[in-house]
This record gives sequence, structure tokens and C-alpha cells, in this order.
Amino acid sequence: MTMKLIVAVVEDNDVPMLMEALVENEVQATKLASTGGFLLQGNTTLLIGVNDDKVETVLDIVRKICVRRKKIIPQVASELPTAINVPIEVEAGGAIIFVIDVADFFKL
Repeated sequence: MTMKLIVAVVEDNDVPMLMEALVENEVQATKLASTGGFLLQGNTTLLIGVNDDKVETVLDIVRKICVRRKKIIPQVASELPTAINVPIEVEAGGAIIFVIDVADFFKL
């Protein structure tokens, strides 16, 4: 049976529930703190090594927990004589996922 490495970049807020769901499904993950994206908010990158037959299970778990949602953030309108905060709506959440073939796997 071949293995896959799933690299999932998710919003920090989703990580506790996601990790709990992965453990419940006997999937181990390594957490790496990361930053990036449009809002420069904290993200977590998960490294998840699984057999081919578990890939869909992991993807279903991520889809269920890391949903896209709307957020309101303040935006300063600096072109006006007096700066005012103008809230704007942005989409946040979700996940970026890479599934990579693994040639060799060793647990030492």
C-alpha cells in the first residue's frame, strides 16, 4: 500500500476541533505554526501521513471543520481628512491542501 503526505494549511481557530477529529479517526498530524494570507492572521500547517485509503477520510474531516465564513474587519479610510474605520466584509477560513505521493516512510 502506498502512502500520501497531506499538507493542510488551516486557520488557527479551526485547529483544536480539527486535531480532535483527526485523533478520533486514528489519524496523526504534526502541527507547524505559520503565517500568511491576505489578513496575515495566524495559520497552522498540518503534516499528515496516511495510507491511500485514508486520504478521503482526512479530506472529509477538513471539509466539515474548516469551512469558509464571512468576517468583518476594520479598514481605515486614509484618503479622508479625518481617518475613520470603515468595516469591510472578507471571506476567511477554509483550508489549502496538498496531497503528495510518498516514496519512502520511516518511523524511527
